[in-house]
Amino acid sequence: MSSDRQNSEQIWQMVEAHQDDLIGLSDRVWEMPELAYAERRSCAEHKAMLEQKGFRITENLAGIPTAIMGEAGEDGPVIAILGEYDALPGLSQEAGVAEHRPLPGDGAGHGCGHNLLGAGALLAATAVKDWLAANGVKGRVRYYGCPAEEGGAAKAFMVREGCFDDVDLAISWHPAPFAAVNEAKSLANTRIDFTFTGRSSHAAAAPHLGRSALDAIELMNVGVNYMREHMPSDARIHYAYLDAGGIAPNVVQGKATVRYLIRSNDLPGLQALVTRVRKIADGAALMTETSVATSVVSAVSNLLGNLPLEKAMQANLERLGPPPFDDADRAFAAEIQKTLTDEDIASAFKRMGVPVRKGVPLADEIIPLEAKGAAMVGSTDVGDVSWAVPTVQARGATYAIGTPGHSWQLTAQGQSPLAHKGMVHVAKVMAGVAVDALRDPSLVEAAKADHKARTDAHPYVCPLPAELKPPIKMAEKV
Repeated sequence: MSSDRQNSEQIWQMVEAHQDDLIGLSDRVWEMPELAYAERRSCAEHKAMLEQKGFRITENLAGIPTAIMGEAGEDGPVIAILGEYDALPGLSQEAGVAEHRPLPGDGAGHGCGHNLLGAGALLAATAVKDWLAANGVKGRVRYYGCPAEEGGAAKAFMVREGCFDDVDLAISWHPAPFAAVNEAKSLANTRIDFTFTGRSSHAAAAPHLGRSALDAIELMNVGVNYMREHMPSDARIHYAYLDAGGIAPNVVQGKATVRYLIRSNDLPGLQALVTRVRKIADGAALMTETSVATSVVSAVSNLLGNLPLEKAMQANLERLGPPPFDDADRAFAAEIQKTLTDEDIASAFKRMGVPVRKGVPLADEIIPLEAKGAAMVGSTDVGDVSWAVPTVQARGATYAIGTPGHSWQLTAQGQSPLAHKGMVHVAKVMAGVAVDALRDPSLVEAAKADHKARTDAHPYVCPLPAELKPPIKMAEKV
């Protein structure tokens, strides 16, 4: 048996020693879905587990009550393992059934698998903690419990406030249909609220006296829609009404607010698009004789890759092999696939850059590192961490192939045995990368050199306005 295999088997066993506790944590967080910056119970569960496992705990990172860090070990390199635990609105779903059955309550649900993400990351960190102690190696492992990934940009605030300043490298993962290294592609984005103020009046008796804020938003939307033809094809712009001005059609709406989410391949491209959208808003205000005020809600950077860490993660995936799914797992996944279209399933393979295979409900292979799929058009605040320190992410196979992200189908699988197996599998991979870095200083050096080469020409600039604070007071109302 090779020494690499022996070292891997040691850390795998350490992961398995804690898997039942952390599976329990993932299930408890699934049962208490909480939205961005309001993850109080979920954070408390993670704190309790950190205490149980013997970590030194730091709370209120970057002044965020639901951000927490646990550390173990002494001296040496600092390895960060990133977790999340926020949910999404409108994705409530009964667990373990392949039909849409929303649960009673506020409608939130873990439709992106962050209940697994946080628990899996903490499982990996706990195993690395044990490995450091068992082998007498100098080094520190940190678990970062990160709130508000879904639109809240908490990690960007944490980077800005120096929470990662002494970290040597960061490791994370995300639930997915396949087991693979996450390709470092994502879109930088910002969320901006545009509030138009006009003048209310009686819509029938004195329409000439009114200046409609709702009209201004509609004109802004038309302008942005025309702009879509003339922007980069990989950019994305979305919007949602926060306040349409009221429900009375016989009142000219004097005030209305729309939130725009603007995404681009990188930060310079994002700023160019933001400038154009702001001009359109100004034009809409001019046409309607209203005024417009803007407020940035959040902003995140695009992901930055790191080839030495990606190669190390791929090696760990290949040593471990595919997740150990059984016939019952495949049968449940096949039932989920019956609720999907053929296009859903084929698109999942195409996004990974591998041939479409029919009749395959769950991952049964490790995706090659060189596989290049469709461009990633989502966003993540892990991007800001990747600009601050060398960062690598895994994809953990925790749901049926073809399952759309942010869907009831994904929520339905969040407590399933197949999700638990995938979570434990990817925890072994993350722990293995951390151990490789702790055993081999040259890996840390190579990762830092790669990071420096990528950032020398374009150093990191936090996309958040300097005056912007995390929306803690708003979350306190939830």
